[in-house]
Amino acid sequence: MSLFTIAWKDIKIRLKDRKSFITLLLMPIILTAILGSALSGVFSENGSLPELTAGVVVTSQDELTDQFLHDTLQGKELKESITLKKFKTEADLRNAIEEGKVDAGLVFPDRWGEGLFKGENQPIKMFKDPGKDLPFSILSTITESFTNRVTTVSAATRTVGEELTSSVPVSNQSIDLSSTMKDLSEKLTTIADSEANGVVSEKDGKEPLSGMQYYAAAMGAMFILFNTTMGAKTIIQERNTDTLARLMISPIRHSSIIGGKFLGTLSFTILQFTVFVFATHFLFGVDWGSNVAQLVLMGLAYSFSVSGLAMMLAGFMTEEKTVDSIGGIGVQVLALLGGSMIPLASFPETLQKVAGIAPNKWALGGILDIMKGTSWDALTLPVTVLILSGIVALWIGSLKLKLR
Repeated sequence: MSLFTIAWKDIKIRLKDRKSFITLLLMPIILTAILGSALSGVFSENGSLPELTAGVVVTSQDELTDQFLHDTLQGKELKESITLKKFKTEADLRNAIEEGKVDAGLVFPDRWGEGLFKGENQPIKMFKDPGKDLPFSILSTITESFTNRVTTVSAATRTVGEELTSSVPVSNQSIDLSSTMKDLSEKLTTIADSEANGVVSEKDGKEPLSGMQYYAAAMGAMFILFNTTMGAKTIIQERNTDTLARLMISPIRHSSIIGGKFLGTLSFTILQFTVFVFATHFLFGVDWGSNVAQLVLMGLAYSFSVSGLAMMLAGFMTEEKTVDSIGGIGVQVLALLGGSMIPLASFPETLQKVAGIAPNKWALGGILDIMKGTSWDALTLPVTVLILSGIVALWIGSLKLKLR
């Protein structure tokens, strides 16, 4: 019974703390409203491709180049997403990219289309804005897809033509080579001229996220992380006032004291998560997904991990100021690294792998998946990582607290 008494006492202290209320409950709601509204345009809410501006330099006109520019890049499927801007020279294109006027650029070699049909594949020069990896990737994929189709058609036409030519003298059949080659060329050209562009915009069975949804999940994950410092400070305050020491020498078991402190932080974290979900849903219409049980599981797992980290931090720190400074900086670093400030997709691949050390990365990823609609199996990894990290942190923290 002592365990629950200690936990309830800590919860009441936290609820009476105005600073905790503003920091952990009010601020995430305000930031969600600001970021969700201001940055909603960054997210494609209808499942379409993101908009991009492509600069092109064409030194000579030919039928195939015109077809790629007008029928593919400006076809009905891509016209709304891709804006083309023509430049006279490569230098002009480079300057436009540096000035941020275009996201990516293509410089076509002289008589590029004619060369493709002859089997002379002269590569197109591609340029990009260093901060626009996604638009460049899309433009690059479309270009490579078109080039590969045309190259395949050209090679197939020449190969079949050579085979037919070499087989005619041996065969007794009468073959109209010119008619056959013309028919083959027309059919293969139809394939090359198809509207398929290598990038298909369609739903993958999951609902696209809005900016408000993303930043609701991101701000929730970030501010729940602040419970590591708040929970640690509660223990350090009691240690400095000798309250913890008196508890340690009382008949109350050490495990009950540690468990009560852990349970207090865990309960407040769960309360914070619950209030935040309800507030953002009813105030801003945030859709947290159709599976409430999945959301509850993820909230519990993340709260468990954060509460364990609070115990570990309390075990290693002795001063409140140290917790405020180191813990505050640490939370901000983890928040940035875990995608709570900037979507992880914007990070380099190496940094995305390093982000695995941030508990909010696993929580945010799981919550976003729940919002889009996911299976229980997909949540196994993030939930397991969060629970295990919480257990290890709690164990380390309890060992360190024994020594004090």
